[in-house]
Amino acid sequence: VLGFLAPVLGMLGFYFWKFRSIGFGEFLAYMLQWKSLLTSVVSVSLIANAVVFTIYINKHIDKTARGIFIATCIYALAAAGIKFFA
Repeated sequence: VLGFLAPVLGMLGFYFWKFRSIGFGEFLAYMLQWKSLLTSVVSVSLIANAVVFTIYINKHIDKTARGIFIATCIYALAAAGIKFFA
């Protein structure tokens, strides 16, 4: 769950940091149109996941860290699929 929640929080943080003047639905539409924006959002989202992953690795909670890593891989593959095939 954490592995899928952290990227969403990262995306929301990016939205409020850069695009708060437009609606969230419009932001999502722009993200699908502008591949460079998608790349930026994915980068921030995966950094958020990397932070959570690092915390769990340092606490030696390996099963949770493994789940976060798998979620990160799924998220990155989905983003790459959207970027290259949509």
